[in-house]
Amino acid sequence: MNMLSKFWNDEAGFVVSSELVLIGTILVLGVVVGLATVRDQVVQELGDLALAISNINQSYSFSGVTGHTSSTAGSVFADLTDFCDTNTDGAGTEPECIFVQQPATEGEG
Repeated sequence: MNMLSKFWNDEAGFVVSSELVLIGTILVLGVVVGLATVRDQVVQELGDLALAISNINQSYSFSGVTGHTSSTAGSVFADLTDFCDTNTDGAGTEPECIFVQQPATEGEG
């Protein structure tokens, strides 16, 4: 019981609760801002990856081949532009059709 009363009365290293609230508030605000920035940059990088993949030329063709006992017909595939692919230079620009923050339109309030 004597040791418990010593711990109860010991004020060495005591931090005022208002200081803890201030430090905790600053840390929470910093974490929220940091996570929002990480979210935006992850969306940007994934959009850049999607743009890079969509710019791969997927058109191919091969003509028919005839051998001694068999033959194959030729085939052709042409890649068409997607409805969002208007930007041909993806370096340093926002990815197409991905909006992290939508601007307010008239009538919303």
